[in-house]
Amino acid sequence: MKKTQTLNLTYTAIGVALIAALSQVVIPIGPVPFTLQTLAIGLIASLYKPREATLSVIFYLLLGAIGLPVFAGFSGGFSALFGPTSGFLWGFVLYAAITSTISNPHSTPTKIFIACVIGVLACFLIGSLVFKLVSGADWASTLAWTVSPFLLPEILKIITIISLVKALKPILKKEAYFS
Repeated sequence: MKKTQTLNLTYTAIGVALIAALSQVVIPIGPVPFTLQTLAIGLIASLYKPREATLSVIFYLLLGAIGLPVFAGFSGGFSALFGPTSGFLWGFVLYAAITSTISNPHSTPTKIFIACVIGVLACFLIGSLVFKLVSGADWASTLAWTVSPFLLPEILKIITIISLVKALKPILKKEAYFS
């Protein structure tokens, strides 16, 4: 295996581990809990190339699907990918793909902010749609449970992502992967 392939696999594995670790920060506030999953995905997507960012999320979902307790609250299992909140898990793939396509570690803070906002909105769209379809809730209830409580926290997460990317930029400039 070439050095580049090993490096790509390593970054993907680190991405999976970061998502799994931050998924365990859970505050139950209703049918959709508050977690730091989107912070992990936004950070990975802002730093990684699109392939590695997206693969990190896909491998995270696969680990959870086979039953490893990597989803929020140390849960796992195939059924999590088809429940009321499963749309958010699937939306993570879009979040990573969109954000990593638009931004990179050398992007301006404004570009990273816009990329993360577009990515998280795609995640919210899929998450809310699946929640509505699976739960049978009306649109007002769906949006009240799946979007409204998370708008301000997501903005704060994106600001944190921008700060972390800025802090990591000097370190990443030395690494060929991020050039």
